[in-house]
Amino acid sequence: MGAIGAGIAALGAGVGIGLIGSRAMDAIARQPEAVGDIRNNMILTAALVEGAALFAIVVGLLQG
Repeated sequence: MGAIGAGIAALGAGVGIGLIGSRAMDAIARQPEAVGDIRNNMILTAALVEGAALFAIVVGLLQG
C-alpha cells in the first residue's frame, strides 16, 4: 500500500511542477521585463514541491 502512495506522490509532484512551469511561461509572456523575478520564483517553488514530494515518497515506501 505504501508503494501506491509513493507513486501517487510522484505523479502529483510531476503534475505540480508542470503547472508551475506552464504558469511561469504564461507570466513571462505577459510581462517579459519581469523574467528574472519570475524565473527565480519558479525555481524556488519547484524545489519546494520536489522536496515535499521526496518526503512523501520516502514516507510512503517506509510504510510498506
